[in-house]
Amino acid sequence: MKIALVCSAGMSTSILVKKMREEAENRSLKAEINAYAEADLPSDLDEIDVILIGPQVRYLKGQMTERAKPYHTPVAVIDQMAYGMMDGAKVLNQAISLAT
Repeated sequence: MKIALVCSAGMSTSILVKKMREEAENRSLKAEINAYAEADLPSDLDEIDVILIGPQVRYLKGQMTERAKPYHTPVAVIDQMAYGMMDGAKVLNQAISLAT
């Protein structure tokens, strides 16, 4: 499973990515999780299973949804409480539920 976390500069989600990777490893779940600035999101979205957007840039959801639509890639805003708490387990659960 490939998960992309998007924020304005890709920096604030880096800590969350680390926690999500640790949680995936604890669950023996094969997951590739990366943080991207909105402008740096790869163009090959067909290889990404889920796009999660940081709550501080929720205004990007419409734009990201349109970019991902041809690939049928789900897009959602990260739960604000989980983001604030840097709860890697909860955000990973959110990604998994979107991908299934």
